Amino acid sequence: MVCRTTDEYRAMAQAGCLAVGEPAFWAGYDRSSADGFRDYFVQLTECEPARAAKFGMDHYTWLCINPKEAQDVAFARDVMKLIPEFIDRPNVLGIGEIGLNRNTSHEMTIFEEHLDLAVRLNQLVLIHTPHLEDKLKGTVMILSALKNRPDLDPCRVLVDHCEEHTFPLVKEAGYWAGLTLYPTSKLNPKRAADILELYGMDRVWANSAADWGDSDPLALTALACELRRRGFSRQETERLLLENPETFMGQSPKFRKGSPCEFRPGRGRGYGPLDPVLEKDGEDGAQDDRRVIQKAPHADSVKQEFVGSQDVGAGGGQKAYIPFVEKTRFSFSAFEIPEQAQ
Repeated sequence: MVCRTTDEYRAMAQAGCLAVGEPAFWAGYDRSSADGFRDYFVQLTECEPARAAKFGMDHYTWLCINPKEAQDVAFARDVMKLIPEFIDRPNVLGIGEIGLNRNTSHEMTIFEEHLDLAVRLNQLVLIHTPHLEDKLKGTVMILSALKNRPDLDPCRVLVDHCEEHTFPLVKEAGYWAGLTLYPTSKLNPKRAADILELYGMDRVWANSAADWGDSDPLALTALACELRRRGFSRQETERLLLENPETFMGQSPKFRKGSPCEFRPGRGRGYGPLDPVLEKDGEDGAQDDRRVIQKAPHADSVKQEFVGSQDVGAGGGQKAYIPFVEKTRFSFSAFEIPEQAQ
């Protein structure tokens, strides 16, 4: 969310978003020093959790030097030396998004060293696969490297940005497969639904891109409605958008699982390790945002007001919610899905 606006945080809260997951990624430009990454890791572990908390959302992150900036091996290693300093922060779930960009030998070297770090620190792994013409070759290279790592549990590895020609390769290898949604380019909601119809939902992570390019933090609402339109049940949709990400991220002790009933009006919230209290600094009592990383109440009243204004419902006077994961890479959200999607 470092590249998204406050208005987008507000829109996500009003749509019922409960948590954001944001892996370290390219900022739209190459950073010139390891100190720039130190500041970036502070932003991911202190500033963004505070910004999300203002709208009642928890913020999770993953740390690495992304593959686009990993071509300079010496520089990448300097950045990686910073990760142990931040890995125990309360919102850090693992190492990511690591992987390949142009499928070079230098990128592969840093990818494998990230894997070493994840094993040594006992962290979950989130992997970036290349886009466009480099995707198939890069995915095969990544899977080959992973095959040589018996010390890495496949259940703790998610290979993201899968498409029609790479999704079955990742699933057959035993890893989690990520489907990253964009509004028009790359993988859109209809193509993602096609993949799910063919291969099912086992070990699948669906997420919406929300990076510096053309992307939409709430794209998963379109996927949910597309699945319902095609006849997927509410339970199947909930499995994809709630239970699957809970299962994967729940392998980290810093991620606390919830259940749909906990998000109904009047029931309170049950998500996230961050329960912060805003600390005050200075004689004027001004709040120091960077310290708000432990205890912020969820904006249940905002979500209840928003949901209460909608016309769709689950029937019988009950409000039903489907929390889901997005990318901002990744956010949990709760929103209503009509029984018969239009």
